Amino acid sequence: MAGPKRYYLTTPIYYVNDAPHIGHAYTTLACDALARFKRLDGFDVKFLTGTDEHGQKVEKSAQAAGIDPQAFTDKVSQNFRDLAAFMGFTNDDFIRTTEARHKAACQEIWRRLRERGEIYLGSYSGWYAVRDEAYYAESELVDGPDGSKVAPSGAPVEWVEEPSYFFRLSAWQDKLLTFYEENPDFILPKTRRNEVMSFVKGGLQDLSVSRTSFKWGIPVPGDDDHIMYVWLDALTNYTTAVGFPETEEGEFPTYWPADLHMVGKDILRFHAVYWPAFLMGAGLEPPMRVFAHGWWTNEGQKISKSLGNVIDPIDLVNRYGLDQVRYFLLREVPFGNDGDFSHTAMVHRMNGDLANDFGNLAQRVLSMIAKNCGGNVPAHGARTDDDRALLGAAYDLHRALGELLDRQAFHEALETLWVVIRQANAYVDRQAPWKLRKEDPDRMATVLYVLAETIRVLALLAQPFVPGAAGKLLDQLAVSENHRDFSFLGAEHELSPGTALPKPQGVFPRFVEAEEGA
Repeated sequence: MAGPKRYYLTTPIYYVNDAPHIGHAYTTLACDALARFKRLDGFDVKFLTGTDEHGQKVEKSAQAAGIDPQAFTDKVSQNFRDLAAFMGFTNDDFIRTTEARHKAACQEIWRRLRERGEIYLGSYSGWYAVRDEAYYAESELVDGPDGSKVAPSGAPVEWVEEPSYFFRLSAWQDKLLTFYEENPDFILPKTRRNEVMSFVKGGLQDLSVSRTSFKWGIPVPGDDDHIMYVWLDALTNYTTAVGFPETEEGEFPTYWPADLHMVGKDILRFHAVYWPAFLMGAGLEPPMRVFAHGWWTNEGQKISKSLGNVIDPIDLVNRYGLDQVRYFLLREVPFGNDGDFSHTAMVHRMNGDLANDFGNLAQRVLSMIAKNCGGNVPAHGARTDDDRALLGAAYDLHRALGELLDRQAFHEALETLWVVIRQANAYVDRQAPWKLRKEDPDRMATVLYVLAETIRVLALLAQPFVPGAAGKLLDQLAVSENHRDFSFLGAEHELSPGTALPKPQGVFPRFVEAEEGA
């Protein structure tokens, strides 16, 4: 008998020179929602996040702080672990590039590339941005505010000349273009795919993959004067975490190639050009997909430390609630586009979508059951076309959501869920169970049963997005903990009439502004 379907997804590893901010939370949240959905759907999931801890920028920051780079990274890496725990993320592993397992994986990738003639020793001279840990051609530089040339990101650049090993990236131009053509969904969204194709068609230069001017990194095997370029080191983490260099046993044959690398659009080139070339050059399969999402602005302004408008996800959750922040970030903008965080939009989603639509539906239905059905799941009679239409829409959601999440359309998945929530609210208004209580109590019981069963299905499917509130709703419907995965979604697992229900409680409170001076 075949084992469970497997799904391996990753966040980028976050650079320890930054404090965790909304961008980090957003990427990991999207992966967390997808990982939760896949687990509930019967998949064997491996969900990886972690920290990128090498490079010149880290070495300089540690020197400025007056501490050893390892002590510096130990401290800052913990901030990212703490954020993941605070946000309730369900990652299965947390990798650090300073771990021994990662050093072994990087050096093996290097050896394989060297043996296959993909790496050669030369010397490098060109523009380098320490902040981006990236090299730039003269043609890529732009004018900075003071008239000096800077990287496209705005980072200062410096002229670097040093011995260097090179990866033969120029030889991969046609192979990469063929790979993109044969795998049209390798890069999503499509606009990002077009950007990458255009970049590769413009010509690829061999890539410097080692440095000698600083020491904080993984030594090149057989040449300790060199350390590996931080991106070759960082990207390899995705294979380290599934047991590479062991490829015959353990996790590697189970999970590799990765199903999804989720990244911000600023690091797409590294993941969609360099990484598949490194992997194929080493005789390994490339990942199935790289998805590049957009950036957030704050009340219409670009987020930057200098403006003092960096959004701390912990502050957001403390103000609005964890489920509310999760819902807003995944629902507010088409995933892949840039989005703007505003307090007004946040409150609109909380009070409109969550409190009015979903929360009010559950609260009024469960309250009517408590008041009119003795606090038990009501009995039901024959179902009308209206009943069957609502239940059918609820039962059809699973397949629709699965298809949308398989292309990372989180916003569309949530809108599709809310279509049925709104259908259920319209059904309540049409059927008017408060009137039926006097006119036809048996029909009232059937209507309330249909609504309770619809809420059960909605709560099961909402678990990946708003796990806390969805869990409370399932508690209120007396759905046992071991009946909450998607194998219990169908009509054959519907609520049992007569089941005692606890006293209903609201799960999505309205957000009310604190009064000045209160």
